[in-house]
Formats: sequence, structure tokens, C-alpha cells
Amino acid sequence: MNNKVYILDDRALIYISGEDSKEFLQNLISNDIKKVNERRSIFSSLFTPQGKFLYEFIIIKYQSGFFIDCEKSQQESLLNQLSIYKLRSKIQIQNLSDKFILAALSYKKFMSFENVEDIEGFTINIDDDLFLLDPRNKKLGARLIIHSQNFFSLLKKKNLLISELRDYYRFSHELGIVPKNLNKLQNKLFGIECNYEELNGIDFKKGCYVGQENTARIKLKNKLSKRLLPVNLINGKLNIDDRIYHNEIEIGKVLIEDEYPFALIKYLDENFNQKNEFKTKNAILKINQPDWIKI
Repeated sequence: MNNKVYILDDRALIYISGEDSKEFLQNLISNDIKKVNERRSIFSSLFTPQGKFLYEFIIIKYQSGFFIDCEKSQQESLLNQLSIYKLRSKIQIQNLSDKFILAALSYKKFMSFENVEDIEGFTINIDDDLFLLDPRNKKLGARLIIHSQNFFSLLKKKNLLISELRDYYRFSHELGIVPKNLNKLQNKLFGIECNYEELNGIDFKKGCYVGQENTARIKLKNKLSKRLLPVNLINGKLNIDDRIYHNEIEIGKVLIEDEYPFALIKYLDENFNQKNEFKTKNAILKINQPDWIKI
């Protein structure tokens, strides 16, 4: 189990470099780029000016710039968005997905490496390949960003076995962290409703960024009443935007309907209890509230 490695072929790698790269990212993202260095990576996101979700990604220091590890389905749109914000900033934005392999391995395997620390986001560079403990939740294990030509020699050296990506997806879903289909969330909910505070993706002490005003208002005025939570389908079929009910009382809406479904849930509503079964028009389901989300 601990020797499994999952090739994340649904992920893409954007590289931002140049003398303004740090300031450029700091003005956009929900986390603090000042936290990022050769030994620490972060999880972050990009919101609309109203604070709605657009993109999420992991940021890793690499050479003189920063890697942006994002879902491949969001890559082209994210590149375009970054180019819009670029204006006169002295930065270069590149797609380096074809030069590296992104992969994931277990927490225990990562901790067996030399000179690592048990800290989410902890990063080491070995022969210009990057290894980092997932900055969202260390139960997700570690991320690898490896030069393509080095990948198979690493498998042999570390005794790693390529495994089915769906197993990694399934585990991520069970943990309560969206594994894919992030485009289905765009403009559907506030970024803070994606549980980014608990996933170490929002810094409330940094300065302004896109969407900061509404994000801070929801937090400071204790207005967070809905959260993105994983759905376990018991039977039937889910559809996007299906309303979810308990005893005819609506408590949420399906946002991702496929193999790893998620819904936006009124988690503080008295009609919500994860022990209950819920209904949509064509399905019966349960909703899991991860233990890392505290009420």
C-alpha cells in the first residue's frame, strides 16, 4: 500500500517567473505567497472580484519562479486569466506540463525519505525533482514533480509501483477533498464555502487580493452557512443542480454529479445530520462531513 504511486495525468503545470512574479501572484491569490520558499509549498485559489470560486492550485517554488500545479481541465482558462491580469508586470508564463510528470504517493512513503518534516506543504528538492507533503491535508500524501526522464529510475530507486488513479480519487473523495471536475464549481459558490480555510488555502492576514472583501466579510461576520461536502450515492442518479431534501426541507444542491459527487450543503441547518438519508428527485444519498471540518 505504501509503495503505490499515482500518475496525475489530469494535472497540468504552469510556470511563472520574472522579477515581478511574487508581487503578481500576491495580488491575485487567496493565500500568502510570502510563505512559499524552497522548503514550503502552499495551496491557494483564485476568486472572482465577488469572492466566487474560479480556480484552485498548489504553488511550489522552483528555481527563480513558481510552479502552479492545477487541474488540466482548468489549465487553458487559468493561463488566459493570468494573461489578462499580467498587464505590464515583468513576468513570463509558461506551460511546462510536457516536461514533467506529476504524481502522488502515500504519507508514510514520503516520511520514509531522508530530511523530510511532518508539516503540510513541506518540500524538498532532490536532483531538481520536487517532493512535497500535500499542503491541503497530509492524509492525501505527497506530491511529486519530476523531470519526465527521471521518473522510471525514481520508481526503481524508491521501490514504487504505478497504481490506478481512481483509487487516489476515491480516497480524496472519502476524505472530503474534490479530486477533479473543478470547472463545475466555477461561479457556483463562494471560495470560502469550498472549505479553503480548513485546507490551508486562505490567509486572512495578508493584504488585498481578488475577491478578498467578500471572503473576509463572510468570515468576520460569521456568515458561513453552507459548505461543499462529499455525497455518497445510495441509489438512483444525480444531476447537476439537483435540490437535496430532508423531510421536504431543502438543505443543499448538487454541484458535481459524477463518480465523485459533491454538493453545497446548509451544514448548520437543523435538518442536516450526516447520519440521515437525503433525497433528490431521482436519488437517495448520504452526505459526509469530514472530521477536519469543525462546527
